[in-house]
Amino acid sequence: MSSEILRSWAEVSLDALQHNARELRSLCPKGTAFMGVVKADAYGHGVEHVVPALAPLVDWFGVANLAEAREISAWVGQKPVMILGTALPSEWSGIREGRFVPVISSLEEARGFASSHEGASFGVHLAVDTGMGRIGVWETEALALAREIRALPGLELLGVGSHFPSADEDDAFTVAQTARFLALVGELRAEGLVQGPAHIANSAGLLSHPEAGVDLCRAGLALYGVSPVEGFRERLRPVLTWKTRVSLIREVGEGRGISYGRSFVAPRAMRVATLSVGYADGYQRHLSNRGAGVLIAGKRCPLLGRVTMDQILVDVSECPGAVPGDEAVLLGGQGGERISAERLAEWAGTIPWEIFTGIGRRVERLVAPDTSLL
Repeated sequence: MSSEILRSWAEVSLDALQHNARELRSLCPKGTAFMGVVKADAYGHGVEHVVPALAPLVDWFGVANLAEAREISAWVGQKPVMILGTALPSEWSGIREGRFVPVISSLEEARGFASSHEGASFGVHLAVDTGMGRIGVWETEALALAREIRALPGLELLGVGSHFPSADEDDAFTVAQTARFLALVGELRAEGLVQGPAHIANSAGLLSHPEAGVDLCRAGLALYGVSPVEGFRERLRPVLTWKTRVSLIREVGEGRGISYGRSFVAPRAMRVATLSVGYADGYQRHLSNRGAGVLIAGKRCPLLGRVTMDQILVDVSECPGAVPGDEAVLLGGQGGERISAERLAEWAGTIPWEIFTGIGRRVERLVAPDTSLL
């Protein structure tokens, strides 16, 4: 669909995505496999565009659940798809049928996958909790569980994984966590319980502790151009630009209230534009009265008053040439100005992950032009 008939849309640069994948892969230890994490509609970027572009550059794909695994299966070719979240019992048979790779945290889950054993064995990965406190068997119990899994018919323990909770914040904890995980992997392999890949490094881990790459690196946020750690941001390229349109421009007199609650009252005569986006599209209400802005004609235009469901209001007093139909950039660059995901998240009091994944269904994802051909 052409952006000319859209009220709000996101342009996804596959050039930037592939550049980021190559940069991140270059950080992995030699011989380490590389996973592209595309859960939550590829972090809000659109799996229909992202997965085919990543397929030649990754060895694995990672998703959150069975529905997401099924959604991307047409584009991954022979690349394995790991389900990174805990599967519901009702999903066990579908995961087996799709030959997706689940991570399991308990004997109950292992028995569930083994109970539908027919023909060839089915491979799973053991999830170990080494500090995240979310899923996984406690690391002190992992060896015993692996032994029990080995005894189950029709099930094969192909790998073992864990997750960093604070690789971007706490080096000492991360180093100790990595050492504990590697020691456990050594024990599992010494007993012949796990022969396949071990993995713990997410984007933050890969960037700040590349030695923790082990056998498989799982890149998520950084693929999309946002570095969760300092010192690497210049090597990544933003993948997504989010735009909307000016729908109306009005002259607003001094003392007039703007939007719900009159939380902003015009201190002087102003030229105010109404834009075709709101919190129903993912432009968060928390951005209200927080110093946020958008780009119109290459200029930063302050957001005025509260974000509403379908519209926002901005000050275009410094853009005398602005007219209805003009593009406004909510996230990304225009002219010499840029609003980064980090900046938008800071204004909203949240994190870039939520900004990306919160962009709603009304916002069409389009492939940006290949700038390398221009």
